[in-house]
Amino acid sequence: MSSLPYSSWPLILLLALWCMVARESNGASNNVKVGSISKVEDAENFHIYYGQTFKVIKNAIDGKSYLLIQNTSRMAVRTKYCTSRIKSYVIPLLNYSLDTQSSQGGVPVSFFELLGLLGSLKGITSDAVASPCLLKLCEAGEVVKIDKGEQQGQVLSQFAAHFISDTDQPQTCNFANFFPLSEGTPLQRAEWIKFLGAFTNLETKANQVYDAVKASYTCLSQMAANKTKSFKPIVAWMGYDQNGYMWSFTKDSHKLKFVEDAGGENIDKSINKVSYNVSDPDDLEALHAILCTVDAVIDETLSSDPQNYTQTTFLGNINVDDNSCFAFLANQSIWRYDKRVRNGTTLGKKVLKHCLFYVDLR
Repeated sequence: MSSLPYSSWPLILLLALWCMVARESNGASNNVKVGSISKVEDAENFHIYYGQTFKVIKNAIDGKSYLLIQNTSRMAVRTKYCTSRIKSYVIPLLNYSLDTQSSQGGVPVSFFELLGLLGSLKGITSDAVASPCLLKLCEAGEVVKIDKGEQQGQVLSQFAAHFISDTDQPQTCNFANFFPLSEGTPLQRAEWIKFLGAFTNLETKANQVYDAVKASYTCLSQMAANKTKSFKPIVAWMGYDQNGYMWSFTKDSHKLKFVEDAGGENIDKSINKVSYNVSDPDDLEALHAILCTVDAVIDETLSSDPQNYTQTTFLGNINVDDNSCFAFLANQSIWRYDKRVRNGTTLGKKVLKHCLFYVDLR
């Protein structure tokens, strides 16, 4: 997919949209201002444009333009778009819902949490999330779990916006595609907090969060690059499918790039077999042989009970009785994708062996 801002929509159509919006906003109060301006610097699949009483997010994921209209403007009550190319939303959002069913569902949760907006979250599609704050809101009944069924669409339509990452599902007028996983590097994905910040007039805070993450990432990657050791720690980034008894090593470019930027080395590229079935003796032996060569493991196995996902759980999933050959166990270098390790403590931003760090916004 091209990263050019107008690649999926001719410039003339964008200009036409701006003209339509300008006509609608003519005569609006002069004291209605957009607020802080957010510039997308690293991400490639969305861009933000500003008017006096509105914003336009060009989303390259679905080819749509999201017209965000300030609720204090006259345009807010007079303008509504829901076409194959344009959707409109009145902002700042007072209530919204999230698709937390997919593997990327935790990303918008964390972004809204960092923006201080969980109080406006009113619905989720799955409670299999790692955020303690969100789980408490669910227990208190302040956030509703919306189960799949005939009534789901009707329930979701009640929210000002429903953020999704499954672009193949049927979408109504209030659906917005939030898709950081389309980006190829960790920082590009992290910058999608600005996408959500635009919906809530919190660009300044979103910029501050992203700038802090980028500064930390850049600083630590430079530290890793300056290390003079003759070898780098070998890292296995992997996950387990409990239904298929299958372990898989990641091939995602942003994860491989992350390990490299951290001063680590991904498992040998000559290992072209990606998945290993632990119920197959040959596959299991091959998996154990690989794991005996690595210094650290990042385990992104999804768990319905992440608080109780322990080292024992991990060892059971790799079907290990004798763990004496695994260096990463001796070094206690098992990292959970939800930032928890075997004793349940939170990792956050941390340095592993002074070079491997994990910056994740879940």
